[in-house]
Amino acid sequence: MRKIVKKIAIYFIAVILIGLVAIFSYDRYQLSKESKLLDPNGTLVEVDHQKINVYTEGDGQETYVFMAGSGVAAPIYEMKGLYSKFSQGHKIAVIERAGYGYSDVSKDERDIDTLLAQTREALQKSGNKPPYILVPHSISGVEAIYWAQKYPEEIKGIIALDIGLPSQYVEHKMGVIDLWTVKGMNLLTKLGVHRLTPSQVYNPEVMKQSFLSAEEKEIYKALSYKQVFNDDMKNELLHVYENSLKSEALPKPKDTPILIIDAITKQNKDSNFTQYHSQKYAEFAEQINIAEVKELSGTHSIYLYKPDEIYNLAIAFMETKVGSKER
Repeated sequence: MRKIVKKIAIYFIAVILIGLVAIFSYDRYQLSKESKLLDPNGTLVEVDHQKINVYTEGDGQETYVFMAGSGVAAPIYEMKGLYSKFSQGHKIAVIERAGYGYSDVSKDERDIDTLLAQTREALQKSGNKPPYILVPHSISGVEAIYWAQKYPEEIKGIIALDIGLPSQYVEHKMGVIDLWTVKGMNLLTKLGVHRLTPSQVYNPEVMKQSFLSAEEKEIYKALSYKQVFNDDMKNELLHVYENSLKSEALPKPKDTPILIIDAITKQNKDSNFTQYHSQKYAEFAEQINIAEVKELSGTHSIYLYKPDEIYNLAIAFMETKVGSKER
């Protein structure tokens, strides 16, 4: 009986290994094929011996800087529906930090000081000078708040899109299971297994939107397959607790005007998590001299669902609360 069980186990392992080799080979083939679509879109500048991509559009005295959330592998394409609203009358820049979009993968530890230094240098080298109005989403909220804490003179305002606050990441430190899940997902993408679950690689909602052409949607998918859950994205999550601690150790950026967009779905409006999330936003806003929290109906990727509403709220906030006016 033992011999039979042993043979079955060997066959089972052999099948898995053969399957993984086949998946890996197919992923390599597809990446090579898709690479033909990936001509750089933006300005690639050298920062810390690697290329960082900055996409710029529009014109104006101030620059709205769009900062993608964790795992948004192709920010230029996924966030286009929102930033194209701003670029009609303002200057915008989409910063693709290391490991995102057309930027190189740095494979460093992704500590907050390195992240911020690279972002600031890339913007300057690509011709985007401060003052900036930051538009962070999700995990980028930590970098945006830290930026305002360290260099308040560079930041005229923050339009925060359902961001994660440093205090939230500190209070909810990832456990052992979460840490191994992150590492496991990183390993699976290196093996090419992510090809089996496209909806986890890129946002299917983007494919339904009209702001991208058919060609841009193919580029969006190709970039996502290339970059999703790479080492930089992994390290970004593994170090978010330590990065948030650095921000929490500093005084709140009370003199930086902040508009927080709180994305709330009808299904989860009364949930404990949503109420906690909204409460943390309110508590944070109370510590800022000029701050507002506005609720919008939609999922976490709120920029896909309410671009017009976000644009109108942002411009009204900057004009009435901050006195920022452009053409």
